[in-house]
Amino acid sequence: MIKHIVMWKFKEGEEENMKKFLEGLNELKGKIPEIKNLETGININPKNEYDAILISEFENMEDLEKYKNDPRHVKVSNMCKEIRISRQAIDYEF
Repeated sequence: MIKHIVMWKFKEGEEENMKKFLEGLNELKGKIPEIKNLETGININPKNEYDAILISEFENMEDLEKYKNDPRHVKVSNMCKEIRISRQAIDYEF
């Protein structure tokens, strides 16, 4: 199994769009069959650098790539690119 974790820092004043983006990600669960599990969260600690996180699971790297290239994911991802300052990601086997 692969765990795919992404964290974002968003531009000031984009809180509502951030929530819409995260809702869009959450809506992908059950629609994109390669997703085994998916959760998002908004940071509650003002001392942390990043504003939100995605934790998702896939059977293998091939399924993760299918998810990344699925038009439904690309649409949501493009929304994020307009409102984020930075992004960090890690993928690992477990």
